[in-house]
Amino acid sequence: MYLRTLDAAAGEGRSTISSSAIARAFGFTDAQVRRDLACLGQTGRPGVGYQPVTLAARIRKSLSLDRTWNLAIVGVGKIGAALMGYPRFAGGGFRVTAAFDADPDLIGQDIAGTRIEPLSQLERSVREANVDLAVLAVPGPVAQSVATDLVNAGIRGILNFAPVRLHVDVPVQPIDLSRSLEQLAFEVSSTA
Repeated sequence: MYLRTLDAAAGEGRSTISSSAIARAFGFTDAQVRRDLACLGQTGRPGVGYQPVTLAARIRKSLSLDRTWNLAIVGVGKIGAALMGYPRFAGGGFRVTAAFDADPDLIGQDIAGTRIEPLSQLERSVREANVDLAVLAVPGPVAQSVATDLVNAGIRGILNFAPVRLHVDVPVQPIDLSRSLEQLAFEVSSTA
């Protein structure tokens, strides 16, 4: 959240931004912002604030976003295809370098500059393209076996859109849109 705020301030041409301005964007206190950013070392000046470009670079470095991460998308249905063309990946340091699907009608197609390959080529292609991370957007019944194949191919982390819990020895970040909508519906109905 801080990184996006700093990028927006830099995009507006601002040379400084105060902890109060950052805090207002999220409903935090300015003291909380200063405590959070203090973990990066001396990043601002009292009475002046933070330099958005400099602080954003430090945050990117601490989050390992100061490099490009090669990304594979597995499952090029509606979600996978939409993610292949997602413009913020490139700006965030992520490059889609491989895509895979089991549907013969999709194999060979090009989406946003990446050719869709058959799942049978997953291990070879992941290794050749030095892919670090994968987005898994396959049906639940095949998700675990595909995740295992990804890890065996050298994938170091998975963003999981499949509606199942994965058991692999790499970090997995689950994305469950239904659960998020259920939570939102609950919060809306609780405040009514």
